[in-house]
Amino acid sequence: MAVNLQLVPAAAGKRLGAAVIDWLPPLAVLVLTLTIGFAGITRTRNGQYITYDTASLVLFGGIGLGLTLVYLFVVMGIEARTGKTPGNLLMGIRSADNDGYAPGAGAVFLRGLITGAGVLLALLAAVLVVVFKWFAPALFILAPLFLAGAAWAVLVVVSNLWDKNSGLRGWHDKPAKALVFDVKAGRDPITTGGIQGPYSFAPMDLPPVQQVLSPVAGVPAASPPVQTAAPRVLTPPSQTSPSQTMPYTAPGSFAPPSPTPAPPPAAAPAAASETAGGSVPVQGGHVDDDVERTQVRPRGGPVPVAVLRIRLDDGRDFQLDRSVLVGRNPVGQAGEQHAQLLAVDDPGRSISKTHLHLLTDGAGIWVTDRNSTNGSAVTTPNGARTPLAPGVPTFVTPGSSVHFGDRTFYLGQA
Repeated sequence: MAVNLQLVPAAAGKRLGAAVIDWLPPLAVLVLTLTIGFAGITRTRNGQYITYDTASLVLFGGIGLGLTLVYLFVVMGIEARTGKTPGNLLMGIRSADNDGYAPGAGAVFLRGLITGAGVLLALLAAVLVVVFKWFAPALFILAPLFLAGAAWAVLVVVSNLWDKNSGLRGWHDKPAKALVFDVKAGRDPITTGGIQGPYSFAPMDLPPVQQVLSPVAGVPAASPPVQTAAPRVLTPPSQTSPSQTMPYTAPGSFAPPSPTPAPPPAAAPAAASETAGGSVPVQGGHVDDDVERTQVRPRGGPVPVAVLRIRLDDGRDFQLDRSVLVGRNPVGQAGEQHAQLLAVDDPGRSISKTHLHLLTDGAGIWVTDRNSTNGSAVTTPNGARTPLAPGVPTFVTPGSSVHFGDRTFYLGQA
């Protein structure tokens, strides 16, 4: 997790470095196969006619084009769901949509189409050269077009340099409504709650903690009032009711015995009320010194039960039942028909149909990853992030965040 929790736009240099890393494999394959294909073209003269054998060009060109398309579709699919490409990973940047989540296939395709428009025109020209058999001037036609296409692609990638909004978007980002962030210098919005920020760093409102006053010995201002009217009076055993508790007397080896005046008959009721009502400070001592005295627990009042709630990274808040299934369209297995079903929107389809199973406990929840495709993780209040093993329940305490796919929820108490 980055130390800086702010969003940091990716610099033009990192954008260009990531693009070069992503382009090198397909370009190398395409150039190599086309070169072999063109070198294998044979020319045969038959009278006034010249025949070109382009079988090698079709074979190797088709192989190169097929491998390039497969590579592009795989990389685009990964970027659409996670914002990652090989270049993005190495340069520490992520592409995202306008809300800070996974960009989606449409935005990735549109950005790639604008960036590679020049190269696509050069490829179209190469097809025309083969169709019309313009092999003699092919080098003079294709070389300038490929160079112009490469220059256009570089210019588009670094075009955020001229963006007036702090270099946030390039020319290809604006129509695709996409953003690119530096996740090494700042946080990754895709995994931490989007543009609005992670709720794991801004927890939901919880009930205030009840402070307990504990006076410090020797500080008069913090000491409670001391009873000075008369020494504490103990009730004789014969007058003690079942609801009253006798004070504990320390053994003689630890505390020397001190004489206790005989209780007058009229003081017995007062002493009984003191014993049943709670601790009474001893004259001349500190309130915390009377720690050995047994307290009477109040009866009949309801025991408060903590109510667990989760807040999704889109702001929605839910109170949890005993058993909860979370996913894109969760469905319970056998024996789970009575589970609470919590469907989470996921345009990037990073969440499995039934991604998580939550089982509430008085002190937290047991979270089980249901063998999801993209996995899950837990971030504790101290910032430690731990991946969840599929099928293994993990106990999560309030104040933690659970990440599943590209989404996150915060666990708290109401």
